[in-house]
Amino acid sequence: MKYLRNPELRRTLLPLALLLAVATAAAGLWNPLFGLFTFVLCALFLSVYLASTCRRYKRIADLASGIDRILHGNSGILLEDCAEGELGILQSEISKMTVRLREQQQRLQEDKVYLANSIADISHQIRTPLTSINLILQFLSEPDIPKERRRVLICELYELLSRIDWLITTLLKISKLDAGTVKFKREEISLEKLISGATAPLLVPMELREQTLAVHAEGELICDGAWTCEALTNIVKNCMEHTPRGGDIRIDACENALYSEIVVSDSGKGIDKTDLPHIFERFYKGKNSDEKSFGIGLALTRMIVVGQNGTIKAENSKTGGALFTLRFYKGAV
Repeated sequence: MKYLRNPELRRTLLPLALLLAVATAAAGLWNPLFGLFTFVLCALFLSVYLASTCRRYKRIADLASGIDRILHGNSGILLEDCAEGELGILQSEISKMTVRLREQQQRLQEDKVYLANSIADISHQIRTPLTSINLILQFLSEPDIPKERRRVLICELYELLSRIDWLITTLLKISKLDAGTVKFKREEISLEKLISGATAPLLVPMELREQTLAVHAEGELICDGAWTCEALTNIVKNCMEHTPRGGDIRIDACENALYSEIVVSDSGKGIDKTDLPHIFERFYKGKNSDEKSFGIGLALTRMIVVGQNGTIKAENSKTGGALFTLRFYKGAV
């Protein structure tokens, strides 16, 4: 039998067979009939032991064959094949492990595809301003370029470099959030102070656009002030860019027993219905997006809000403008 090649089985059978032989000989010396009975009984016991052992090793071999098929991606172990006992428990646990490994493999494959797409998007986003920079440098290298033209080109060059710097900085922040290396602080800050800090960098651009900012804030918010301020700035900036000259932007914030809420609305055209499901996706640019938009500001905002036990929702208000609702919950959602 092939199972006798198993050294563990041979080490067990040798002393067992020796013990049975001694027992048969001792019984035969005492009484030949009793010795014959002892021999038959010992042979039957040994046969039952060998049969059960071979059956157990066959199940182990089938289990090993199933694992080999899984490793080569051909088949899996079915839970219906499992029975009670130690081998049944082992087979059940291996089946669970197989399911878990396949889920991890699928997630890794999805991550690879997502990473490849992200790299392609990043390359495209950086290549666009770099192409413009190369053209500007070619114009600046001309010896007889007028001073006014040179000044305009230099201003455009600074603007493009600033866009690239912002893009790289934002992508690094997103990478840190993806990797889980960012530890959000939990500090109490007034909603009025938070909104004031978030809108401060945008006051001059709003003034140039003749836009009006109305703020009504009451209560406190427990969050990471710096990160939350950046998230709110991205939303207000998005509203500013999609609000026409002379339009209005309104921020209402309040606190209750369950959460702190910030609502940002504008008087623009609103968000296209086809863009609403994708507005927080990375590198997604809506139909009405500005040419200078990279499509990552709102994605970063969502990651910051969700990372602090919050939710964010985008919709169109009854008046037609965009409406963003941020809620930061005080307990687990």
